[in-house]
Amino acid sequence: MDFIHTDEYLNRGDVVVVDCDTQCNVMLTDDINFSRFRRGDSCDYRGGFYDRFPVRIAAPQSGRWHITIDVGEGYSANIHYSINVVRC
Repeated sequence: MDFIHTDEYLNRGDVVVVDCDTQCNVMLTDDINFSRFRRGDSCDYRGGFYDRFPVRIAAPQSGRWHITIDVGEGYSANIHYSINVVRC
């Protein structure tokens, strides 16, 4: 599984802005669901599959959040992306 990941403490309403030059899944998950994702299990997340960017996803509550760009097997080394947070 190839993915790009970072984590951030976000306050409720902060907006994660992801820009990417290829279609991908963008996910905002808590610790438990990020662990499930890494194991290949089903998980709950904010976001989804996108082919148009930038993507904006608001944090539903304050806490540590995992921001993941999942481009599929073998593609993560070949993409250009940015992840920014707009604080409210």
